[in-house]
Parts: sequence; structure tokens; C-alpha cells
Amino acid sequence: MVTRILKIHPNDNVLVALQDLAKGETVIYDGQDYILHDDIQAKHKFFMQDMNPGDHIMMYGVLVGKAQHFIPKGGLMDTENTKHASEPFEFKPYHYQWQAPDVSKFEGRTFNGYHRSDGRVGTANYWLFIPTVFCENRNLDVIREALHNELGYAVTDKYKSYAHHLVEAYKNGENIEDADTTSIGQANPVANRIFKNVDGIKFLNHQGGCGGTRQDAAVLSKLLAAYADHPNVAGVTVLSLGCQNLQVKDFMDDLKQRSPNFDKPLFVFEQQQSQSEEQLVKEAIRKTFIGLTEINKIERQPAPVSKLVLGVKCGGSDGFSGISANPAVGYTSDLLVALGGTVLLAEFPELCGAEQQLIDRTKDETAARKFIQLMTAYNQAAENVGSGFFMNPSPGNIKDGLITDAIKSTGAAKKGGTSPVEDVLDYTEPATKPGLNLVCTPGNDVEATTGKAASGATLILFTTGLGTPTGNPVCPTIKVATNNVLTKRMGDIIDINCGPVIEGEKTIEQMGEDILEYCIRAASGEVIPKAVLLNQDDFIPWKRGVSL
Repeated sequence: MVTRILKIHPNDNVLVALQDLAKGETVIYDGQDYILHDDIQAKHKFFMQDMNPGDHIMMYGVLVGKAQHFIPKGGLMDTENTKHASEPFEFKPYHYQWQAPDVSKFEGRTFNGYHRSDGRVGTANYWLFIPTVFCENRNLDVIREALHNELGYAVTDKYKSYAHHLVEAYKNGENIEDADTTSIGQANPVANRIFKNVDGIKFLNHQGGCGGTRQDAAVLSKLLAAYADHPNVAGVTVLSLGCQNLQVKDFMDDLKQRSPNFDKPLFVFEQQQSQSEEQLVKEAIRKTFIGLTEINKIERQPAPVSKLVLGVKCGGSDGFSGISANPAVGYTSDLLVALGGTVLLAEFPELCGAEQQLIDRTKDETAARKFIQLMTAYNQAAENVGSGFFMNPSPGNIKDGLITDAIKSTGAAKKGGTSPVEDVLDYTEPATKPGLNLVCTPGNDVEATTGKAASGATLILFTTGLGTPTGNPVCPTIKVATNNVLTKRMGDIIDINCGPVIEGEKTIEQMGEDILEYCIRAASGEVIPKAVLLNQDDFIPWKRGVSL
């Protein structure tokens, strides 16, 4: 029998509908009858008792909201009767005891990665183009088209074929509405590559480097240096205009500070010192081509699973995110930590309501107080402009059952598993300690993945309930669906389906093990995540202003 409702934590006073439930229907949980006062769509919640104004609403065992008026037992939770609320948090001495999961199935496992001279191991081998200022984006676009098309990295051939098909149909007087497109496909994205050991040529187009504050340029410099230093990057080409706020010297100083022994091939071109734009572009292509021949000599070699750095992210979240995909990814996180690997949990606006749990799990007092300071300052900056963490849920989140930020956040925090917090990192700071690390980033999908890669993530697990076409230029991003419906509807972007957890066909633990197996294969290049195949190379630097 399929379970229709779920109580997440013994202390909760709401139940989650796993299927659509009808008004007037009687459902039974733990021997108690609940007559529904409203239609309850799957992913939404209803109350287990009469609620009066000001009553605490509990979910995941913590305060997630307060009742705004009387709500009858069996009534639907919505934005009118429920408003965000969360408990205050403070530092407490560390007494956390962790029960690590059984990892016997994975002991001794390896993945085939790219070994770097500093001991880190990449899951991919990329060449990276970096503009120090947005003025160079156009040159990057020209170079991208030239190199991607000639070297076999373009993924737009099927769309060009589609457009050509429509043109031919139009020329022949055919009805475009009836034009046959079923035969239009795409060639193998790997078979046509000239350099078999180069997984891609990536471009960090951005809108910064000048025109903003000097602080924005300084943060951008550290971010770009972090990407140049990334273990998935084997070589770098930098394009600069010359007069911008972010000078090449600033970038090089930040790169040297981050990696004193940086030894990857790096070519710098400054347009205001070149003879012409054509000369600049041709020389950048020529030098890069030579660099590609060198990094193509690097081959994948076995490495222990402990060398993986896993970023965990959720986006386009729904009411099942905190029930299926996020806890499953959390179990994967615990497995990797127990094996000596590193996990990065970020999205600070989406840790609102889970702060005390994370503080209690933080081993070092300095790190715990750093987390408190970063969270408090971030939320205050949002409130100063009339916002706040409580305004984080999007219309799509709310429509699919995430009524308050605390509900969204406590479910989002499940991605980090249950292991102790080893360190807390500000934006662009590198992860240096194995185990679970908290990284300060916005919740915004692209800004968050951009920040995780800057801290060293070599794979990103990205859970979604609504579907989101997001990836990262240098860090393979694996999409994990919360439900079967999404997987069927947007299967072209989904890699792993956690719908079987909702259907009662798999446990969280079984799903978590499956996800780790996929990660090992993806890290070895045996399977290519959909976001990589589609060149979903999203990159948005955070300007440290208010972004939720």
C-alpha cells in the first residue's frame, strides 16, 4: 500500500501529503482520524490540531512558522495562515556525537581523475578563458565559436540543423507548423573531439571588472583566481582590456596568494597593448591551441574517493525536496565524509531556521562564531534594504509547498547530512579541511554554484523538484530530481531520480548509496552529467550586495 501522508519528525504538528487529498476526506495517521477541511495537493501540509493565532508551527522538529489566525485541525497550510518564524541561535560548547554510516561497501574504492602537482585530483580536465572585465566578453564569444566548432566541443549542431530544416521547408513552400523534426538529432559529443583528454574549453563571461565599486572588483579578482586554481582546470587564458578596475596585476597577486606554486600554463593578453583586435584574437587562439596540446598529455589515473570535493545544492525546490532528494544527498554526504572526503554546504539564506543545529555540530568555536557572524551580517544587509531571509522562497517554491523560509531552509540543510561541521568559509575561501564545510553564498542557484566551485567543489549534486537548467563551467553538476513526475517531464536535464523514495520503493540510505555510485562514475568520466552535455556553463559572481 502506498503511503499517502508523512510526519517528518515526532515533534511536528503538520502532516505532508504525498498524494493529492480531497476536501472532506478522512485520512488516518498513527491511529488518528483527520477530516480534511481543504483540498490538499501533493507536497503541501495540513495541521494535526486546531491552531490559534501565535501558535508555533513545527516541522522537521523545529519552529518554521506561526499561525496568523484560527486554523482547524485538517486545514491547509498556506501563506495567509502561516508566516515565517524561527528560533534565535547562539554559540554552545561542542558536545555533538556523530554515528557515521556503514561505508564497508565503498572502502578501497577509487575514481579515475586528473592528478595535479599540489596533490588535488580533478574530475575533469578543462582549459579556462578568463576576462578581467566585461569589455572582453565579445572577444571570448568569438574565440568560443572558433574553438568549440573546430575542436568538437559545440553542442548546438542539432539546433542549427533544426533551423536549417525550417529554412528549407519555407523555401519549398511547406507549412512550417507541419515541418518534420523527428529526424534531427545530435552527434556523440565526445567522438568528434580533437583532444581526447581535454574535457572542455570553458569561458567565464561576466559583467564585472569595472564600473562598479572597487570592492566588487577585488572580490571578483579572488573569484577568478579561485577558478584558475581549480583542480578541474589545467590551463588558463586571460583577456584584459587594460584600463579597468580589475588589473591583471591584482588577479595575478590573488592567484599567487591562493596558490604560491601555481604551475599551470597561463597566457595573458591585454587588448590596449595589442596591434589590433584581430591580432589579439588570433594570438590568443594560437597560444591556447599550443596549451591544449600540452594538457592533452594528462591522463586519468586512479585516486581514492577521499579526494572528491562534493558541493551540495538545491534549486527549483518543492515540497518533496526535504523528504526525498535532500536527505538522500545528505546520506551521500555522510558516506563521503566517513570515507575521508569533503562536502560543501552553502546557500546561507537557506540555512535560516537550521542555524542552531549547525552551530551545535561545529567542532571549532572560532568557526561556529564565524558562522553566526556571517549569517547575522548577511540577514541584516537584506533587512537594511527592506528584505530579509524570510523573503527567500520563490513563487514556485510556495506553489509547491514551501510556505516559509524556515520550511525551505530546514529541508535544504538536509543535503549536508549529519556529520560534524569541520570549517566555515567566507565567499571564495578554499576548503582545506576534509569533512563538512559551510560556505557563505547566496541561495540563488547560479551565484551559489559559482561560489561552491570557487571553494574547490569538483562535483556538485544539485537537487530540484521543479526542474532547473543550471550547471557550472568547471564543476560537473549532477541533477537529482525529487519526484517521478519531474523526471518524466524534464528527463533531458535530470541525471538521478529520487522519486522511488516518495513511492516507498527505496529508502533514503539506498538512494544515497546509488547517488555516491553515480558520483564515482561521473568523477571518472564514465558517465557525463546532462548539464555538462548541454554546456550549461552558468557563472554569476556575487557582488556581496543583497541576493537571496
